[in-house]
Amino acid sequence: MGWLYLALAGALEVAFTTSLKYAEGFTKLVPSALFVVAYAGSAWLLSKAIATIPLGTAYAVWTGIGAVGTAIVGIALFGDPTNAARLFFLAVIVAGIVGLKLVSA
Repeated sequence: MGWLYLALAGALEVAFTTSLKYAEGFTKLVPSALFVVAYAGSAWLLSKAIATIPLGTAYAVWTGIGAVGTAIVGIALFGDPTNAARLFFLAVIVAGIVGLKLVSA
């Protein structure tokens, strides 16, 4: 169950970083409220995950999911640059996440 909590926490991290972009410095009410809810939900789910997953592993996976997911959202929605080197290093992060899962089973 811890890995499910962790995956959901990572997804909410992508949601809160995306809503942060839309909040425009917390000047927009709805995206600002979504940020707070997603941030709180992500932290709560991370706290549930660390009950069964080592802290360092859980934190690394959580930030990795958030970083890769947010980079993909940036590319898809905000026109962030895409080049071979950037995609390679995002793949390295994904490989690290998978590796941590495999050695932490």
